[in-house]
Amino acid sequence: MTCTNTAKPGIKPLTHLQHPREVIRQFTPNWFAATMGTGVLALALAQLPVASPVLHAIAEGLWQFNIGLFLLFTALYTARWVLFFDEARRIFGHSTVSMFFGTIPMGLATIINGFLVFGLPRWGEGVISLAETLWWLDVALSLACGVLIPFMMFTRQEHSIDQMTAVWLLPVVAAEVAAASGGLLAPHLADAHGQLVMLVTSYVLWAFSLPVAFSILTILLLRMALHKLPHENMAASSWLALGPIGTGALGMLLLGADAPAIFAANGLPGVGEIAAGTGLVAGITLWGLGLWWMLMAVLITLKYLRAGIPFNLGWWGFTFPLGVYSLATLKLASTLHLTFFSVFGCVLVTLLAVMWLIVGKRTLQGAWRGELFVSPCIAGLKK
Repeated sequence: MTCTNTAKPGIKPLTHLQHPREVIRQFTPNWFAATMGTGVLALALAQLPVASPVLHAIAEGLWQFNIGLFLLFTALYTARWVLFFDEARRIFGHSTVSMFFGTIPMGLATIINGFLVFGLPRWGEGVISLAETLWWLDVALSLACGVLIPFMMFTRQEHSIDQMTAVWLLPVVAAEVAAASGGLLAPHLADAHGQLVMLVTSYVLWAFSLPVAFSILTILLLRMALHKLPHENMAASSWLALGPIGTGALGMLLLGADAPAIFAANGLPGVGEIAAGTGLVAGITLWGLGLWWMLMAVLITLKYLRAGIPFNLGWWGFTFPLGVYSLATLKLASTLHLTFFSVFGCVLVTLLAVMWLIVGKRTLQGAWRGELFVSPCIAGLKK
């Protein structure tokens, strides 16, 4: 999705760049995929059904590290728009890199959720107002990505079915991730009416995203049947389809869990009970569909591995979809009290941690050498 890792390891930093300022000039939203993967690992570790202070401390440390990562990437990308505006705006015409705008609100959502899991016990109720403010910002960004990027696909960009990949999902799924965050945050609000507003908004965001995502998945199935698998550079995209399915399941479970209390507090007790039952059934159903996609993604990845998969920032696509599916699995375990979901959830989180270590190491190496700082939409321009 960015560049291929074909160079030999170097000793000096940024050896692949003509000048250090190229870090800013070549910076793209693809980097925010790293905040998604890191954030979801922190949340998944904290949800494991084991009481381990060490594990919780590691999870919280990852969350705090992710905040620093998100702020760094935000500063770099903002600097690019300030210093290289004419080149930065070329992204809107690029059929692949523009999709990664969706990674920005999704990365932010993992930080917001972390304020509830880690910040609330450490700093108290004061973090709720901060989380609520960030959530509404996240909603605005998600809605913008979900509408404007597809609009540019329809009007400015060049696309074809044979070149289509699951990255089309990225701008659309952001609203679904915000919906799951809203389901987590809503019961923490002090005002009953505010809880209802956030809950209803989250249901709207879920519906804003999931049907469109499933439409894209339908096209993706047809594309792969007719034109087979994408190029090896897009190998990790096979996992992206698991993202909207896992997030959809998690969102319905989270929204349904507190719906009875929130609707009852606003004079709608019957609606809340229906929402809870619907959320559980929908969550189980989507989890089953996610299992099919995950097994298919494993088989596709094994096929890619035979020929070798070149490293790029797209490898972070292995992490977030697996992470949200892990969270949905662990949520089903705590809701249904079935051992299978607990054990399977722990296995998935272990695999997620291993994948995060592999991708994180390769990303650090590529960033140190400067070879990951490549903006495809200006690759042909003179520096």
